[in-house]
Amino acid sequence: MANIKSAKKRIKVINKKTQRNRITKSIMKTAIRRFNEAVEAGDVNLATEKFRYAEKKICQAAAKNTIHKNNAARKISKLAKKLQQLKEAAI
Repeated sequence: MANIKSAKKRIKVINKKTQRNRITKSIMKTAIRRFNEAVEAGDVNLATEKFRYAEKKICQAAAKNTIHKNNAARKISKLAKKLQQLKEAAI
């Protein structure tokens, strides 16, 4: 256990940031999972809607430095590719 006042504060701050990061990651992962479910169902309109939401949540996570911006770009690219394949298959 920390004895110095600043060290005690750092522990509190780290715990708050960890909690915020967990919440942000959880929301992001849920959005991605729901997009994948829409793609598997084959619903183009629903998948497009879920893609926009997932993209927004991934960008928010990157903006808060919960995930790296390149990691966010990679995830968005992967989802966009899936959506494009679904649209091509629907035609």
